[in-house]
Amino acid sequence: MELFSSLTPVFVAIICVLIGIILKSNRKNSKKGKSETKNKSESRRWVDDDLRDSTDDLHVEEEDADGDWQGLDENIAHVSFSAEHYSEGEMIKRSKEFYELLNKRRSVRFISDEPVPREIINNVIKAAGTSPSGAHTEPWTFVVVQDPEVKHRIREIIEEEEEINYKKRMGDRWVNDLKRLRTNWIKEYLDTAPYLILIFKQVFGMLPNGQKKTHYYNEISVSIACGILLAALQNVGLVTVTSTPLNCGPRLRVLLQRPKNEKLLLLLPVGYPSKDATVPDLTRKPLDDIMVVM
Repeated sequence: MELFSSLTPVFVAIICVLIGIILKSNRKNSKKGKSETKNKSESRRWVDDDLRDSTDDLHVEEEDADGDWQGLDENIAHVSFSAEHYSEGEMIKRSKEFYELLNKRRSVRFISDEPVPREIINNVIKAAGTSPSGAHTEPWTFVVVQDPEVKHRIREIIEEEEEINYKKRMGDRWVNDLKRLRTNWIKEYLDTAPYLILIFKQVFGMLPNGQKKTHYYNEISVSIACGILLAALQNVGLVTVTSTPLNCGPRLRVLLQRPKNEKLLLLLPVGYPSKDATVPDLTRKPLDDIMVVM
């Protein structure tokens, strides 16, 4: 019994040392894990954070705990609705004609400086504005640029950043995949196209009282609007090329005097194709490759 009592301090000391070693080892492993996670994150950084899909982050800070700070009308009227009811034959005919129209759509980088009536641009943007959106927040802004000096300044900003993208940021695989399309950082169409349409997503809205308004699924909503805009442009015989000006968003937002709640999603140069325009000889996937019927 006396021997056990005399050894107790020794056991306590040994246990304390072991606990210390375990805790130190855990701290090292934790730091190592954080370091590896950080390095992995840095090695796979987005080329442009403005283009990161933010739809998972649906809620901005709610200043009003009661939940009515959004300023939405809870008693919005509902009205009757009816749609055209075509015969089966007419539906098939219309669906084929619409497909054939859109199947002719191509990304065109050779755009004429021939003037386009402004009313046409107004109408295609109104068509884009019919897009559905999360909780009907309509989180889009279409900035139409026709001033030659502003267009040229946009080109300077984009070409400056795009050269860096091609040479440093995008990586060899991405650059090599683009070679067959014969595209690079030179964007002449930004000067020649009669219009540049820059589509901004509003990551949140602002109420008249200065409080924030959540824009649910703003990324998806604006993307749908862009798809409708492309179809509307094709319908009137105009061409464009979908352009995501990587790392240009903040500078273009400042140039165009857009508020901080807006982020550039897409830029479309719009006009008629030039007389010597060419496009890559590409084919689209057949229906069986893009549709699954259950």
